[in-house]
Amino acid sequence: MKRTIIDHSQMELNDRVVGIKRVSKTVKGGRTMRFSALVVVGDGNGHVGAGLGKAGEVPEAIRKGKEAAMKNLIQIPMDENKSIPHDFIGKYGSASVLMKRAPEGTGIIAGGTARAVVELAGIKNVRIKSLGSDNKTNVVLATLKGLSQMKTPEEVARLRGKSVEEIVS
Repeated sequence: MKRTIIDHSQMELNDRVVGIKRVSKTVKGGRTMRFSALVVVGDGNGHVGAGLGKAGEVPEAIRKGKEAAMKNLIQIPMDENKSIPHDFIGKYGSASVLMKRAPEGTGIIAGGTARAVVELAGIKNVRIKSLGSDNKTNVVLATLKGLSQMKTPEEVARLRGKSVEEIVS
């Protein structure tokens, strides 16, 4: 994943809790219960990140997850109709997420975990199908990885040494 350092002090970030799990650790005296929270943050303008927080209480786990997500913000490219530049398959672990661009008015057609990521990123028209594992953490990370690997037509043209018209046609 390409990570650029993003100054989020001026950004108005929204967050969404995607999943909360109760996890346990077996120790000599029995089991210790803790909570794990998967949180996605985004500004609705092409910046999105995800983080995992673990703590003894749910609100503390959510706070830690939000802080971790803010540290992992990535910038994603969008085309003129608030969709993705091209179709792509994002993979993380055994989770694969098929992302297809969509025309204006389509809306977001996606499952709950992938939907949270693209909504907070500011994408308005996209079709997403989760393939393979349905583990929430892996689906979110596969979506983020796929979005971070997207390239705009300008980037592709620059890399190939061609004009944008040659790439798009």
